[in-house]
Amino acid sequence: QVQLVESGGGLVQAGGSLRLACAASGQIFASYTGGWFRQAPGKEREFVAAITWSGGNTYYADSVKGRFTISRDNAKITMYLQVNSLKPEDTAVYYCAASRLPYGSGTSYQENYAYWGQGTQVTVSS
Repeated sequence: QVQLVESGGGLVQAGGSLRLACAASGQIFASYTGGWFRQAPGKEREFVAAITWSGGNTYYADSVKGRFTISRDNAKITMYLQVNSLKPEDTAVYYCAASRLPYGSGTSYQENYAYWGQGTQVTVSS
């Protein structure tokens, strides 16, 4: 069983940055594919970014490519999402997730992720 806890959200002006963190409870997280998703008010939860267990490969939604960076430190069993050049439309609850499945074509599908955090709110003011 893996428990995930996000932190680092907050209120920021457009153009600003935040660093979201996802701390895992079990070392086995280091062998799982990691992902970030977000859910804006009135919208469905959507994929943001994913990373292989080693950190060697990353994948981003087109809407965040070039502005967000996913990374992980397996020694600390923690995953990060650096969010830069924030826009009001980035306002959402951000969730981290872990998948037992290997990184691949299904990495952006939330149903492939077995473990989820409780979410952290990111609010971007214009």
